Amino acid sequence: MELEERVAELERRMAALEGAAGAAGAASADRDRDEAAPVVGESDFWALEGLKAQLAQYKAADGGVLYTGAVRLPTGERYDWQTGQFTEALLDGDWSEAAESFAALGHPVRLRLLREILGGRRTAADLAALDEVGTTGQIYHHLRQLTGAGWLHSAARGRYAVPADRVVPLLVVLTAARPMT
Repeated sequence: MELEERVAELERRMAALEGAAGAAGAASADRDRDEAAPVVGESDFWALEGLKAQLAQYKAADGGVLYTGAVRLPTGERYDWQTGQFTEALLDGDWSEAAESFAALGHPVRLRLLREILGGRRTAADLAALDEVGTTGQIYHHLRQLTGAGWLHSAARGRYAVPADRVVPLLVVLTAARPMT
């Protein structure tokens, strides 16, 4: 089976598992979905257990990485997203391809701009009004870096947005980058 087919099959099966988890929580359907604690069975690691079960079918002894998220931003926008990759593909790939993306995130002002854009400040003028983000020229420089690396796109002239398929990965990267406690 080709890697793309394997990942597609994994995503299909994860969706089925998520559906089963939703059925397990049907008794609490009267609660707001965003506030309901997931009822997914015995394990706190239900996504990991599901991934392991799927990998066993492919005899992928090396495992894989799956990340998923359901996010509601302060703006009210909601993103449900998941992706995964087999460990072998990750370890064998060219890691230098990720350097530009990581470099774009490697500046405190760029991270602040991303946070503000996710929070609803979408225009360069809104961003320029913030304290400690620099001059308009510096802001545009940072916005170009983030856009070039795919973390932003220009939704309309002077308006910026984090692409929908990058919202959860951005939050995953931030989660992974925080010090372990």
